[in-house]
Amino acid sequence: MQISDKYNPGETESKWYSYWMKNNYFHSTPDERPPYTIVIPPPNVTGILHMGHMLNNTIQDVLVRRARMNGFNACWVPGTDHASIATEAKVVAKLKSEGVSKSDITREEFLKHAWEWTDKYGGTILEQLKKLGASCDWERTRFTMEPKLSQQVIKSFVDLYNKGLIYRGYRMVNWDPEAKTNISDEEVIYKEQNGKLYYLKYKIDGSEEFLSVATTRPETIFGDTAVCINPNDERYAHLQGKKVIVPVVNRIVPIIEDDYVDIEFGTGALKITPAHDVNDYEIGQRHNLPMIDSMDDDANLNEHGMHYSGKNRFDVRKLIVKELEESDLLLKAEDYVNKVGTSERTGAVIEPKISVQWFLKMSEIAKPALDVVMNDEIKFHPEKFKNTYRHWMNNIRDWNISRQLWWGQQIPAYYYGDGEEDFVVAETVEEALELAKQKSGDHSLEPANLKQDQDALDTWFSSWLWPISVFDGLIDPDNEDIKYYYPTSDLVTGPDIIFFWVARMIMAGIEWRGEIPFKNVYFTGIVRDKQRRKMSKSLGNSPDPLELIEKYGADSVRVGILLSSAAGNDLLFDEDLMLQGRNFATKIWNAYRLMQNWNKDETIKPNNADLQTIEWFENQLNKTIVEIDDQFSKFRISDGLHLIYKLIWDDFCSWYLEAIKPNYGEPISAEVYNKSIAFFEELLKLLHPFMPFLTEELWHNISDRTPEQALIISQQKKATAFSEESIKNFEISKEIISGIRNYRQSKGISPRETVELFTSAGEFANEDVVKKLANISGINFGQKTDKPSFTFLVGANEISVPLSENLDLEEEKTKTEEELKYLKGFLISVEKKLSNEKFVAGAPANVVENERKKQKDAQDKIALLEQKLKTL
Repeated sequence: MQISDKYNPGETESKWYSYWMKNNYFHSTPDERPPYTIVIPPPNVTGILHMGHMLNNTIQDVLVRRARMNGFNACWVPGTDHASIATEAKVVAKLKSEGVSKSDITREEFLKHAWEWTDKYGGTILEQLKKLGASCDWERTRFTMEPKLSQQVIKSFVDLYNKGLIYRGYRMVNWDPEAKTNISDEEVIYKEQNGKLYYLKYKIDGSEEFLSVATTRPETIFGDTAVCINPNDERYAHLQGKKVIVPVVNRIVPIIEDDYVDIEFGTGALKITPAHDVNDYEIGQRHNLPMIDSMDDDANLNEHGMHYSGKNRFDVRKLIVKELEESDLLLKAEDYVNKVGTSERTGAVIEPKISVQWFLKMSEIAKPALDVVMNDEIKFHPEKFKNTYRHWMNNIRDWNISRQLWWGQQIPAYYYGDGEEDFVVAETVEEALELAKQKSGDHSLEPANLKQDQDALDTWFSSWLWPISVFDGLIDPDNEDIKYYYPTSDLVTGPDIIFFWVARMIMAGIEWRGEIPFKNVYFTGIVRDKQRRKMSKSLGNSPDPLELIEKYGADSVRVGILLSSAAGNDLLFDEDLMLQGRNFATKIWNAYRLMQNWNKDETIKPNNADLQTIEWFENQLNKTIVEIDDQFSKFRISDGLHLIYKLIWDDFCSWYLEAIKPNYGEPISAEVYNKSIAFFEELLKLLHPFMPFLTEELWHNISDRTPEQALIISQQKKATAFSEESIKNFEISKEIISGIRNYRQSKGISPRETVELFTSAGEFANEDVVKKLANISGINFGQKTDKPSFTFLVGANEISVPLSENLDLEEEKTKTEEELKYLKGFLISVEKKLSNEKFVAGAPANVVENERKKQKDAQDKIALLEQKLKTL
């Protein structure tokens, strides 16, 4: 069927995605083929598609589609993450808008609202991925809060607790006052902020003397329980064993000594607030200091804040500075740039806070997870991220896994008494009751006597199981899916979650399956704008991916974003790339339209130009396939696309089709046409993972295909032997043709006007192709001409085209003299460099060799131009 003048992405995309879904091509079940498995980095359930998702999921789809076309049983598992903090914040805001406070309802009521929110707004992003062409196995879609996955999270917690790896402890945590939960160290983002360094007067008890103490947080003085000096600081030797009065608070606290204090910073004296600073907490532990927590969960001052009780910490900072000034307790305030910890999720300034939390011991499970990456059992692409990984794993801290949230898996700890150890850990209430009876010795306990821990588990504590839990590997460790699909093959993710997710998945895989969860990790870069700013909604610099798809078509957007996305390097987004993708789609469409319009004749035999071109392209195709395979093996996916792009645009469209194209109005040999269509089909197979819609459309237009013959499940051509000589010879032919075309263009000579050729060469490898594409009337091999000529070199061979009689010879002579003058000047500069002994001795060999090549080329061209001047 004759295709339309223009490619219509909108119609094509919906048609073929429906066709793929209807024929169940994306679904995978275990069989005799080798598996190729990818699990999606689960986006937030309430998230929507952004440019980072677009890049990440396009790469995953390319890998999955290519695996499918290379004999693998490809399985791409989709799903979403419940995103505790983000989702709970949205539900709390929704309830607030309805006049309902979270504190006024029960956990069960809140969870009902959370599930309603999730059902209403969740999963949008998965539907959006379909617009991109994502070939996920939608029948396998999972959600981190669905019953079976939650069951596996609880099971893993109980298992680790029973192994002695999970413990409950009183520790300093990072408190997010906006989300009202603690967060892990990895979720704290440190940002530089302009602030002040305040110098406060701490009066020495029983004396008129005072000690100057510098602080950036004067609002925390209500929690001060000591002032610390360095024992080696001679300035304060006379204060050893004395006490000071905390300003405003008037609490008398000891002066203690500790090597931690930096003599050079501030005044060399440090206020110690164990409940509000991580380092102060450590000092407080060493010196048995009391802890006074002066802030509530909203980061407002509590009753310890005296007359500031109920006020926000930052408001108190301004007010207390004013009070300190008025009371002559403030020496001075200096501008100060400070690194302030903020919450990755909410952006709120973190408040260090003492709290009872649940922790997972990391050192024991981190060691094997470090080893498998360092010995390349798991390969990182690019490899530079191994150093980042090693540094973090060698400095790992215990993982704070409890969150003061309701949306998430509730910690399976059940309390039966008031003592700190009066609790048991179990998968179910029934099991907990039996354990509580045994531990307490009280067999009269009933379910009503048990109270489950109110905290939920960190979201990452569910997603670290993802490659196992999506196949139910923790509740049914010998099921067919987990045995077939695990370990998965490749993981595509961003380097920003290398610790949150990648490292922890590796730990979980080794812990529960005794093997790695994936073999390769491909780190995508961050999508940035032309000013190198990270794309974000708040900056307003991020285009809507769906609008780009609407405007350019999914294939064009996929190609556009991948053309400039080398692994691990940031991608500078430019909408012109989408335009390049669309132009590429148009080029392919028009190439097929051109072939469709040719009249085929069974009686015509291929001519020599046809045979030479076919031989060359067959070799070029096989060589490119070898190169593409090599790039994919190194996860250089963008480079692989560039190879396909060049093969189609340059080699096939610009050279192959031109060389075999019949003369206007004449038919083409059916044999040549069929061979050309066969080549085109192989190109569609190579391109399909990148441009699935366009290629499937053309594939079915070429021939009526059954569902069993669809392009999505066809097999790509395997690399076979190729002739480097054939490819090299054709490159030489292209140089000759281009040289003659340049002559025509520079002299304004019509392509239809035939030209004669004189050459020092004994023969041309693809003489008939050269004659056809350069429109040559005759070639005089091994001959020179005395006629005024346009002369150029191809390799060592001189090629001359006698000038057209219509040319102005005087003008040609002037141009030649100008070119000769320039080349002689250029040659002098090169020879000057080569005559410099220091340069020749000190420069790398390849640099010197390059200069010598420049010298030889210039000398050859000068000789040609001088000869040309004689003929003119």
